Amino acid sequence: MKISARANRIEPFYVMEVAKAASALAREVAHGERPMVFLNIGEPDFTAPPLVQEAAARAIRDGVTQYTQATGLDALRERISAWYASRFGVEVPARRIVVTAGASAALQLACLALVDAGDEILMPDPSYPCNRHFVSAADGNAVLIPTTAQERFQLSAAKVEAAWNPRTRGVLLASPSNPTGTSIHPAELRRIHEVVTRRGGVTLLDEIYLGLSHDDTFGQTALGIDDQVISINSFSKYFNMTGWRLGWLVVPDALVPVVERLAQNLFICPSTVAQHAALACFEAQSIAEYERRRAEFKARRDWFIPELNAIGLTVPVMPDGAFYAWADCSQACAKLGLRDSWDFAFEVMKRAHVAVTPGRDFGTAQTAQFVRFSTASSMAQLQEAAARLRHMLA
Repeated sequence: MKISARANRIEPFYVMEVAKAASALAREVAHGERPMVFLNIGEPDFTAPPLVQEAAARAIRDGVTQYTQATGLDALRERISAWYASRFGVEVPARRIVVTAGASAALQLACLALVDAGDEILMPDPSYPCNRHFVSAADGNAVLIPTTAQERFQLSAAKVEAAWNPRTRGVLLASPSNPTGTSIHPAELRRIHEVVTRRGGVTLLDEIYLGLSHDDTFGQTALGIDDQVISINSFSKYFNMTGWRLGWLVVPDALVPVVERLAQNLFICPSTVAQHAALACFEAQSIAEYERRRAEFKARRDWFIPELNAIGLTVPVMPDGAFYAWADCSQACAKLGLRDSWDFAFEVMKRAHVAVTPGRDFGTAQTAQFVRFSTASSMAQLQEAAARLRHMLA
């Protein structure tokens, strides 16, 4: 069977490959040694709060499960619009919001709407691997630009300007970012968007961790810049609905019918049950619970990252959002006689029974010396992992 060139361009998602290996090892030790501590997957340990679960059950009980329009329930689009106004003080008309089958569908729709074969999209290195694969699936080319800790592992306007060429179509950024948990300073983001606009390009911004910002300087949506910024968001992270597969896309008015046409053909509509459940995310009781959980994520970050630094797994930039720690393991590799973070991840898995994610997925700019820890697990799990790592590296 002949496989398409497009499919062959898509590399394995090593995060999931490592997860499979960790799960297999966990099964082997389940009845004997210490259980595996999983700090490798970026998934909140919290599930959807009570009102959201009740709304889903009610939708099923009442038979409210038929197709919605491809852009999503009008009521949900209005709720999202109101959330932008109350949370960020930014007016985003509901007509510009397209509800999608997760942020993944939002990224796919945006890329298919804007990227032609051979177009280049500039992205920071390191960055979330699936984002570059969405560009590739649209027959475009993701161009990874190396970043440094001094730049918070984010692109600058100067680097965007320097990398721009006749094939460049735009930028795809993430703020806060996976794997680093760092955000772009609002002033620098404006400068990047000015460069992109002057060049006739598009600014795509992955904001799926925006609700989990811990610093008011960075906890702002880019939609306040102008109505040409395209934002991708999700109910998975802040709203704790990972498996519900629901997200949204904010686009300029002119792009709404284009995205709607694509969504009609590719997805029909997002999950109806998930949409009715998500309406309850914006109730005062739910928001209060989400804010309590956000404070818990911050407490975990504030405890765990100093622990990593103390045992030689240095986190060069304190993350201002999300729930990740991007740690330099080169010192630990040297101590253990290991080649890189890939070997380190498997060594930690075998010896400490802690699952972490090696940097291989996230680019090529020094990523071989970094591992990503997820701090989305409970404080007890983080404390156990830190103790095991400290013992292993003593």
